[in-house]
Amino acid sequence: MKRRESTEARASILIVDDHPVVRNGLRMLIDDEPDLFVCGEAGDSDEAIRVLDAKKPDLVIVDLSLKGSSGLELIKRIKSRNSESKMLVSSMFDESLYAERVLNAGALGYVSKQEAMEKVIEAIRCVLSGRVYLSAAMSDRMLHRLARDHQATERSAVETLSDRELEVFEMIGRGRATGEIAGQLHLSVKTVETHREKIKAKLGLKTAAELYQHAVRWVLEQGN
Repeated sequence: MKRRESTEARASILIVDDHPVVRNGLRMLIDDEPDLFVCGEAGDSDEAIRVLDAKKPDLVIVDLSLKGSSGLELIKRIKSRNSESKMLVSSMFDESLYAERVLNAGALGYVSKQEAMEKVIEAIRCVLSGRVYLSAAMSDRMLHRLARDHQATERSAVETLSDRELEVFEMIGRGRATGEIAGQLHLSVKTVETHREKIKAKLGLKTAAELYQHAVRWVLEQGN
């Protein structure tokens, strides 16, 4: 049995995920470690901010897909409130598409929900120490990109979308209507329509039907 330190001597973790089963699994995994404990849970961005202010955790684990909001936007929101906050993303989304985005937003690491449990604990300890955590494959990809210096790099069409465009694209793929997207993102319908047109242009799509089909297929491929 692992020796358990007092709460004061252990690093506190806030879990932000809209699936209670996932939160419970992470809690059991983390609480079983002698140097870590879960100080709070949240299912959406607003609740996360409330718990964050009350508990002041050492680390926040954030899922990218949250009810009514984006984990990416939550990361930016937390970082704007406290630049010292340490955050780790745990998601089913493709790391190759999101890793750089979450690092740019303010998180220090990305671990796939498909990884073995020991990798999750490794990622937590890595980020708590102030270091960046990515999979070996993603780290190699980023190093190769840097090694190519200023040479042009190939990017998938979806990678060219801005963070907000990607968020709208994902919501389209989940069957959200324009008005619903506008309400959830606190944007005007006109702004969402503008994002839709920009997305179509960047992806080489001509009609709303093509956009919807492309978005649905992409969401299914992400497996989330």
